[in-house]
Amino acid sequence: MIVTRLACCFLLIFGFSTSVLNAQDELKKPNIIFYLSDDQDKLDFGVYGNPKVETSNVDLLASQGIKLTNFYTGQAICAPSRSQIFTGMYPVKNGCMANHIGVKPDIKSITSLLKESGYEVVLAGKSHVKPNKVFNWTHYFPKVNNRFLPLDEIDNYLRNVKKPFCLIIASDYPHGPFPKTPNYSKSDIYKLPYDPSYIGNHKPGYYQNIKDDNDQLGKVLHMVDKYGHYDNSMFIYASDHGLSGKWGLSEQGLQVPFIVRWPGKINANSSSNTLLTLVDVLPTILDITETKTPAHIDGKSFLKTLSGIDTEIHEYIFGVATKQNIRECKIFPSRMARDKRYKLIRNFNSIDVVDLNLGDNPYINKFAKMSAESFPNVPYEELYDLEKDPYQKVNLINNNKYKNIRNRLSSALENWMINQEDFVLDNPISIIKPTLHPLDKNSKWNKVSEDLLGKLNDDDYVKLHY
Repeated sequence: MIVTRLACCFLLIFGFSTSVLNAQDELKKPNIIFYLSDDQDKLDFGVYGNPKVETSNVDLLASQGIKLTNFYTGQAICAPSRSQIFTGMYPVKNGCMANHIGVKPDIKSITSLLKESGYEVVLAGKSHVKPNKVFNWTHYFPKVNNRFLPLDEIDNYLRNVKKPFCLIIASDYPHGPFPKTPNYSKSDIYKLPYDPSYIGNHKPGYYQNIKDDNDQLGKVLHMVDKYGHYDNSMFIYASDHGLSGKWGLSEQGLQVPFIVRWPGKINANSSSNTLLTLVDVLPTILDITETKTPAHIDGKSFLKTLSGIDTEIHEYIFGVATKQNIRECKIFPSRMARDKRYKLIRNFNSIDVVDLNLGDNPYINKFAKMSAESFPNVPYEELYDLEKDPYQKVNLINNNKYKNIRNRLSSALENWMINQEDFVLDNPISIIKPTLHPLDKNSKWNKVSEDLLGKLNDDDYVKLHY
């Protein structure tokens, strides 16, 4: 009897001790806070060289952590950028290779992976990813008035959370609409190296939106400090892509700001020029949280980079562009491969190859021809030396001096497209089934000739996952 009682006491004490230790282990796990802005050029931050914009809170983060100067998205548009972050896969592979399209339904995303390690995974603000079965957030706090961050819900969550967490805060700013503002005029606009000769009418409102988002970020940073999450949280700041190069493969569209603060782990006021991309975000978070990384994802952890170890992560990174399922839709798919210095772009339905793409369907052929003619000055291939020509002004593709570089990048691009199971390899004028902007329907942004209205059938679209 005494032995039985002693055994019971031992089990109770052991169970209690184990639960305490487990709770302590959970408390030691680092939290992840990721603040994502929308449509903001990398160069439109004080810390990246623009002295005229109000980005003091982003600049503060950079002074407290690491600024990454060679960071890319694989596609310069909202939904595909976010899907890369949350899946660790490039757009064609994860399924979201055009805006307003969901990822493949069998993918394990950041939500399911981190939940397996005991994390809550929360989204606050803009979603723009689907389906819900893949992105099954612990909590989702939508935008306020379809525009502003849900700051009250974020405050309440950070005040009361008891478990390790990954909090994604996705701002709608500085994405348009761009307001009329007394705070900025065209004379306040800082000219970027790739800007046209004129200043766009949207620029003063764009600067105002940047300022407003800086204010929102400041409030979030105050909450993190106020509720004691500063020391045990990795805070990431990024933009999904640049506004100036949206929808394309230019540097100003694909390059993104990326700043990380992690007290005691990352040196303050440091920087790195390591070549990285948004598909690397998920494996890095999984590495930090000691979560198993799926073998099939495209990204690689850059924890070593954050720790100050200067080592290359990628030999090549890649990019995708489509002009389908956007407002002024066209059949004009492009793909990109780049290494540390050189960048190759292939435009699969350019004016110089469109006739080779035509098939048996006269309507598709006409759409293909019209699309190619919409970009008369865009060649089949482009090659740039980004060290000498960072904003792609001198195409070297016809210079024999760079023939070996072109061939090497071409081989890397084609092998990557095969690995991604890219449908453009089989048919460069593949038509993506639209979810919002059909090729053969009139809209505010798309005018279709009478002979092409409503001429596309279900069988004309490439077979995808949706």
